[in-house]
Amino acid sequence: MEKLIQITSGRGPLECQWVVAKVLKTFLEEVKQNKIEYEIIHRENGDENLALKSITLLLKGKDTAEFLKSWVGSICWTGKSMFRKLHKRSNWFIGIFELKIEDAVRFDEKDIRFQTTRSQGSGGQNVNKVNTAVRATHLPTGLSVFVQDTRSQLENKKLSVIRLKEKVMGLHIQQLEKKMQETWNNHLQVQRGNPVRTFSGTDFKNNYQDKSYKKQRNILKHELKNDSNDLN
Repeated sequence: MEKLIQITSGRGPLECQWVVAKVLKTFLEEVKQNKIEYEIIHRENGDENLALKSITLLLKGKDTAEFLKSWVGSICWTGKSMFRKLHKRSNWFIGIFELKIEDAVRFDEKDIRFQTTRSQGSGGQNVNKVNTAVRATHLPTGLSVFVQDTRSQLENKKLSVIRLKEKVMGLHIQQLEKKMQETWNNHLQVQRGNPVRTFSGTDFKNNYQDKSYKKQRNILKHELKNDSNDLN
């Protein structure tokens, strides 16, 4: 299972950017503990060293959805600003959002279906009577181009590949722009209150308590299994 996750400070100040970097460290530690693979897709550095405005990660693992239940939402850090010592605010919020994964557009000439036909319009006897025109269709997206620029079927085929690739990549760019708009909206939607996790102090103490009791259940199962073996 794949999940696309963004950790963002929204339009929060430098303190929130610092929290993003600290949360990322804790987040990745738990990702590794749960044997989930990750890949950094995009990162936007903060206004100071050791700060991040946002980071987008692709997670891969069987239990990814369950793992994210304790992370997706608003995250709160309680502490005094290390950048503005006289600042009275003590609660700083960032957000963790799940982005929709759209099928990536991959261009491979093996996915192209070529059809030859007679060229259309004026252009001489050879152009009109011989199948020199080429229609190329990219099967995964359904996009197609029609090329009849030259009297050579081979040359038209080469041109069709170039133009079809440009068209497919154009679609990919549109998808990326749509995702970037979605990402920007997430920056504006960092909500305060009811955080899924809280941290405190400059040592960034994690105050989260696992309410699923998964670890306790596993311990009990292990103890019951040992007791059963002892009885046998």
